[in-house]
Amino acid sequence: MNSHLFTNRTRQVSFALLLMTGFMMLMGRSSAGGGGGVSLDVHIRDGMGSEAIWVGLLILIGVYTLIIFEWVHRTLAAAVGGLLAVLALNYYAVEDTFTLAEITTMIDWETIGLLLGMMVMVGILSNTGVFEYFAVLSYKKSGGSIWTLVVILCTVTAVLSAFLDNVTTMLLLTPVTIQLAKVLDIKPIPLLISEVLFSNIGGAATMIGDPPNIMIGSGLSPDKIASAESADGVSYAYMSQYGVTFNDFIIEMAPGILMCVVPSFMFLKWFYRDEFAGTRIRDVAELEAKYGIKDMQMLKVAGFILVLVILNFFLHPITHIAVSWIALVGAVIMLLATDRHELEEPLHHVEWTTLLFFAGLFVLVHSLQYMGVIDFIGTYVEKSIRFFGDDSAEGQTVRLAAAILIVLWVSAVASAFIDNIPYTATMIPIVLQISHNMAVDGNAYLLEPLIWALAFGACLGGNGTLIGASANVVTAGMSEDAGYPISFNEFFKAGFPVMILTTLIVSFYMLLVFVVGGEDGAGFIKLILVGITTVGIIMQLARGRAKGKSFAEALVDDEMDAIGEIVASTKSKAATLMRSEEE
Repeated sequence: MNSHLFTNRTRQVSFALLLMTGFMMLMGRSSAGGGGGVSLDVHIRDGMGSEAIWVGLLILIGVYTLIIFEWVHRTLAAAVGGLLAVLALNYYAVEDTFTLAEITTMIDWETIGLLLGMMVMVGILSNTGVFEYFAVLSYKKSGGSIWTLVVILCTVTAVLSAFLDNVTTMLLLTPVTIQLAKVLDIKPIPLLISEVLFSNIGGAATMIGDPPNIMIGSGLSPDKIASAESADGVSYAYMSQYGVTFNDFIIEMAPGILMCVVPSFMFLKWFYRDEFAGTRIRDVAELEAKYGIKDMQMLKVAGFILVLVILNFFLHPITHIAVSWIALVGAVIMLLATDRHELEEPLHHVEWTTLLFFAGLFVLVHSLQYMGVIDFIGTYVEKSIRFFGDDSAEGQTVRLAAAILIVLWVSAVASAFIDNIPYTATMIPIVLQISHNMAVDGNAYLLEPLIWALAFGACLGGNGTLIGASANVVTAGMSEDAGYPISFNEFFKAGFPVMILTTLIVSFYMLLVFVVGGEDGAGFIKLILVGITTVGIIMQLARGRAKGKSFAEALVDDEMDAIGEIVASTKSKAATLMRSEEE
């Protein structure tokens, strides 16, 4: 009888999720980057445009002040900010008061749907014990060394993020990491922060690895550019040759990301030198017995469904099926196929506060977009680029370098403090506008480096703060529910330096490729940089291994030990020499 009732309850919830999936699919995408079929057409009252912009900036600063100083929960801060932004938009807009249906068009339902579906599937998989199993496996591979374990986890995170997506990767790995930290009696927060930083770095390498890249690949494809127009109706079709494809992301982004890997590991090893030092010896056989697979049959069924979901993620550039569709349908099917277990368990793993945070943040940022705040920023970006160089050959080279650095760094810093998904959505038309306005004799080559500057800046900038990227927020939500809250400042201290470091490296990479190499020599420069980076990593490992260090220790061998020995030896010799002279 109870089984019958439970099956009915499962089918009811599954049917509700299926209805939600169909609803999201039918809604489509709005021009604001949200998910509603209702498209807002907002006009600010005459003479009040400047005031609306400054009010919007004050609201934005106020919200982030609340989040930074943690005066209220970040979800409540986003909700308050979204509410104030909507009230301000209602006041300054010519249109009547906006309905709830219109406001929901500001929410990116693709992101919400993806997160909801993956959270449900992760909740189901957590009941099988697979996360605990992988935790023990990672420990076995590390040999007990904490730093080796960190390198293994971060490498797996980066690779999965590149070929899956960083949000899904952190949904899968966060429970593993927390369980592993409990078993080894170490602090989970440094591990989680390191993983999420590498999820954003690895996710930047491909089109499907990070939500901003997905949006750029869709919004700046050759077909989209061919059909796009400027605000005054001028066609952008002549720039379509510089549109991006799935393979372009790997060719252009992966070399720059490869250059960031070892320096990022070095920083983390230095920053968390106390937390990541030493070893933890545990009885592996006891761990395997205690944390083994609990339900193999359920794991096979749920794992097979997850593999199909991941396969469809890979096929997204071909099928063009919305990722929210894939994730939600996968969640529904998994619920139906595994209804022998309590339904409350998988639903308990849904981070409702995280989903509400994203909803509030989307409403906030898109309201500010309608008020002119984002366009205000874009206008000043274009002005700052025009400040450098002129239309001469030498001047265009200077302007190209300035454009790359300005868009890259503005995107990185802005994405750190404004979630990179809505930021990217608003910057895509700005990049097209800048490239069109600054084209010389119909040559819009500037568009290509600006696309990659936006992609690098948005993805790597997401590491700057806890709210900079979706993966950060999801990880923080799951960690908080497990009893390990990650504060804004704690993430900032590790994430912001990594963001600065990787953006500096990518700045060097982009200047060499697009300014020194140009249209004709960019490919050759990339090959040289990949070769130098690969040889450098091999030499780094060989030097460290020659000193008897493990693979993980050799990876971050920075000669500091050798320098310390030289300094100590020099001091000793100097002291001996001084004593001999005194005698």
